[in-house]
Amino acid sequence: MAESSIEKARRQFEEAKARLQAVEAREKTAERKRDTRRKVILGGALLELAGRDREASAMIKRVVSHLSPLSHRG
Repeated sequence: MAESSIEKARRQFEEAKARLQAVEAREKTAERKRDTRRKVILGGALLELAGRDREASAMIKRVVSHLSPLSHRG
């Protein structure tokens, strides 16, 4: 039996919705990767600074000591 125009439109809508969800999921994954990269770079820079500057090292230790164990989770 041939597909009615309503059935065809519904199928096309569902396919478009699935494509949109896939694009949104890829973008969310890409944003998480960019965010992780920024955090790693910042952490590396802070560690390097702490190794060169005693005052920066003390400040970083104070900041880290005030972090909760789950503060790194989003």
